[in-house]
Amino acid sequence: MTQHISSYTDLPQAVYQFQTKLRNELRAKSGIMRGREFVMKDLYSFSKSQEEHETFYEKMKTAYENIFDRVGLGDITYFTHAGAGAFSDNISHEFQTVCQVGEDIIFISDDEDMAINEEMMSEETLDAFHLKRDNLRKERAVEVGNIFPLGTKYSKPLGLTFKNENGEEKPVIMGSYGIGVGRLMGTVVEIMADEAGLVWPKALAPFDAHLLALGNGAVSDRADALYKTLTKKGIDVLYDDRSAGAGEKFADADLVGIPNRLVISENTIAEEKVEIKKRTENEEHLVTEAALLDRLS
Repeated sequence: MTQHISSYTDLPQAVYQFQTKLRNELRAKSGIMRGREFVMKDLYSFSKSQEEHETFYEKMKTAYENIFDRVGLGDITYFTHAGAGAFSDNISHEFQTVCQVGEDIIFISDDEDMAINEEMMSEETLDAFHLKRDNLRKERAVEVGNIFPLGTKYSKPLGLTFKNENGEEKPVIMGSYGIGVGRLMGTVVEIMADEAGLVWPKALAPFDAHLLALGNGAVSDRADALYKTLTKKGIDVLYDDRSAGAGEKFADADLVGIPNRLVISENTIAEEKVEIKKRTENEEHLVTEAALLDRLS
């Protein structure tokens, strides 16, 4: 960043990456929840003042909260105060999702809509946040994201500085923001899956719809035509045109967990309709192709 930052006019800046990482994890377990190879979204902010840093920090907090809302975890994910660890001299903030397979223990204040990591629990901490221990709810949780101020911990020793309006050399103020992409997906699966299989929220689903052709001849032709229509409209469709039986296709559709299951059969052709069923519901509906496009668009 020394090649990109030299003056106060170069700030603020933020850079990010999605990167596969390797870590000598001593307690690798639970599949993608805690593995030695994982995908992270990293972002670092660079600011010329503490005020500028805090403004960006709040924007990132809100952005992360929006992300967890979109994937369906917002109601059970808490902004959690935690220790600084090895990366910062300040307090850090975690986004902890309540989950029984989680390795962290958090204490939740429902009144304040925030939590404290067990490592931070002390009378001093409770006093600082004006909380009473008896009013807190203890839960297991998974850390799906974190944000923390780095201050000048790295910019000073690495010589990342800028000249301010008076020509004075000042260290850049930094912040770090991360989401464990694989762990987030694993947490979604752990919480939302049912006995039949996965249940992907729309924001994470690899496809918008799962199309099943239950038959040959006219059924296959109609399903082919519907698949082409949907894809032309920009709707991502997983098309099951195998010769397998209806029961097997239905079971596999539940297992894969795409949000919408579409069925073309002799019965739907006779009705000139398409059967649609949401993965989160038990009831099927017969709709026209036009109505289907409205639902999926």
